[in-house]
Amino acid sequence: MNWILRKTDKLEFHTNLTELLHPIFEDLKNFNWVLSDLDFIAHEEIPIEFGEDYYILDEKEFEKLAKARVQIIWGVISAIPKSEAMELDKNNLPYVEGNDDIWKDGNLQLPNSLIEIIAFDSSYTIIKFKNLNLSEKFKRHFDEAIELEKYK
Repeated sequence: MNWILRKTDKLEFHTNLTELLHPIFEDLKNFNWVLSDLDFIAHEEIPIEFGEDYYILDEKEFEKLAKARVQIIWGVISAIPKSEAMELDKNNLPYVEGNDDIWKDGNLQLPNSLIEIIAFDSSYTIIKFKNLNLSEKFKRHFDEAIELEKYK
């Protein structure tokens, strides 16, 4: 299931990972993370910096990022199960701006990702799940989330 958050009182700002991932945080321990096409504002030290096209974070690095006070303005964050090989084409990285496919239901940019979080210009957060249980937990917490296919 795919969701979009536009107006919510549960996020201090789009895309605040601490608040966004709160309902599923304990389920995220078995993933590695790919972050690409990023623009962000960090109020503390985090395991990424400007200047790279993408980052691969392990569970501990992602936890540090997710618990930090960071606003992701633009970007794609993909969760890959640790049990699967990282399939990443460095010449075709996930991206947001100008990508009409982000609005398509069920379209995750990395084939083996189970979660994709898309920060869209600080005004929308799109989160896509291949796992129904995670999607339902997310929706129970963010009841104001709109099904992506109904939004556009």
